[in-house]
Amino acid sequence: MNFPTIPLVDLGAQQEEIADEVEIGMKEVFAQTSFIGGPAVTEFEKAYAGFLGAGHCVGVGNGTDALELALRSCGVRPGGEVIVPANTFIATAEAVSRIGATPVPVDVDPVHLLIDPARAAEAAGPRTQAIVPVHLFGQTAPVERLESLAASCGAAVVEDAAQSQGATRHGRFAGTLGRAAGTSFYPGKNLGAAGDAGAVTTDDPEVAARVRLLGSHGSRVRYEHEAIGLNSRLDTVQAVVLNAKLRRLHRWNQRRREAAERYASLLSGLPGVQLPVSAIGNVDVWHLYVIRIDDRDRVLHELQAAGIGAGIHYPVPFHLSQAYRELDYSRGDFPVAERAADTMLSLPIYPHITVEQQEYVAGALSTAVLGASR
Repeated sequence: MNFPTIPLVDLGAQQEEIADEVEIGMKEVFAQTSFIGGPAVTEFEKAYAGFLGAGHCVGVGNGTDALELALRSCGVRPGGEVIVPANTFIATAEAVSRIGATPVPVDVDPVHLLIDPARAAEAAGPRTQAIVPVHLFGQTAPVERLESLAASCGAAVVEDAAQSQGATRHGRFAGTLGRAAGTSFYPGKNLGAAGDAGAVTTDDPEVAARVRLLGSHGSRVRYEHEAIGLNSRLDTVQAVVLNAKLRRLHRWNQRRREAAERYASLLSGLPGVQLPVSAIGNVDVWHLYVIRIDDRDRVLHELQAAGIGAGIHYPVPFHLSQAYRELDYSRGDFPVAERAADTMLSLPIYPHITVEQQEYVAGALSTAVLGASR
């Protein structure tokens, strides 16, 4: 069966499912003229905190702001250092840099491509103010293996939970494992808004209050400013969308898990293809389905020519980007992350993907891989 296109993410199918609820919610927002804050934002903050089992959720403008505000509220200051994995989207490092602190990259484990606690221990020092485990691709990083290290440095563990809404480790949700967590509701996330949005989750009421203060120009009372903050609040319109999607997130994540299992079956034994696996103790939510293959760029081109929206997350580790050239790292400094950047390939996965679509993707991938070996 031929498909004209199979997108990497199908947001249209999600929107169709929630359209009626969103329409009702939007009418309420405009009727109440509650464009900043308002009942929809409060409802979402309480609902998302309850979904995770977190003490507090503070909605903000986007995921990068969320991580910056979480770090600042946990004590990261200009001149400090923050340990981050080399395999992550650049926003993880950007959040650190915007504070005036220095991101310190460390390599990742070769199986799951998540922060390697041993490498983090080697990088820790007297200026370390936080460690940021990134829950990449819908996995949960081994946060428990970083806690004693952080305590020995007087540092905070602040999770980057932008790709892991609903993922768990040893029964606890990503976003509740450190002192605080920043998450993103960018449209393509497992829980995605209709634009930019984010949140900080924490069990610490002082951290939550600090995030809310800093995200509102450093002000609790209008025109009284206690600190230099920024303007980063969850938009009411986005909260309406998020409320509708949150009610479906468990079911949608289960569909992602079923799709990941189907890929594992369809692609098992394909030569030269390394499939992703879940870590012991994890229940992953498969934000992305990332395989690894040596001839990645050629295979990507063939998949795209067949109408398959495959992608790369991420082709250049941030320590090798022009933006971070002043850190003076070179290729070879973090070999696992660099090798992953050269070989990772993301296949389409989303809650509404069909069996037939996945079979088509698997067939096209097999043709591309086996055709090159003939």
